[in-house]
Amino acid sequence: MSRPPILDPQAVPVTGLDAHLPPVPAERLQLSFLRQRFAHPPQWQAEIAGDGAQWTQRDPAAAAVLLPLVMREQGLSLLLTRRSEQLRDHAGQISFPGGRVEPEDESIEAAALREAEEEIGLSRDYVEVLGQLPVYSTVTAFQVTPVVALVRPGFDLRLDGMEVAEAFEVPLHFLMTPAHHQHHRFEYAGGQRQFLSMPWRNSEHPGEPRDYFIWGATAAMLRNFYRFLSA
Repeated sequence: MSRPPILDPQAVPVTGLDAHLPPVPAERLQLSFLRQRFAHPPQWQAEIAGDGAQWTQRDPAAAAVLLPLVMREQGLSLLLTRRSEQLRDHAGQISFPGGRVEPEDESIEAAALREAEEEIGLSRDYVEVLGQLPVYSTVTAFQVTPVVALVRPGFDLRLDGMEVAEAFEVPLHFLMTPAHHQHHRFEYAGGQRQFLSMPWRNSEHPGEPRDYFIWGATAAMLRNFYRFLSA
């Protein structure tokens, strides 16, 4: 391993916020715009291509994640998961449902839908795939394709407790507002790493408000989604 893992990302100093960048306009977070944007994408470039140098020498492997945009009356919300604390890798982190593309998967989209069904029980009967974002390269040699989809309300979730501790929704307009995007710099002997975070507090959580620290690859792919919608 060429660099140490970040075990406590919330403790890593914030070096800046992106309040100078405009949020995605409300009209671009509507169903008609999203369908049109994916059907006829503009010329644009992803801001963050990956995590940086890999930790492993193994051959790259294809993976897919689903960005499920739930169609709520108050607007779109993004369905995210909190990984189980008992997992060996990325325990407790916020992520999209997804995983490795298997030989039996007919396509990247099929892999993302299968993983969402396996991890959180989201039936594909409620899902309308819109399209893909650019591949994101992780330090663990996965080539991850984000698949963006609309989700019709009425679904029931069944979490795989071995992998997922919780599923929750975040308003899309919050995530598409760069004033909520924090830059961090993690310094260690011989180098440094930089990453984004998008901390969100669910003030409507039963009981006390609950805080979610969205960071790393999840935040980076959301930042690319911001660039796609803003182009």
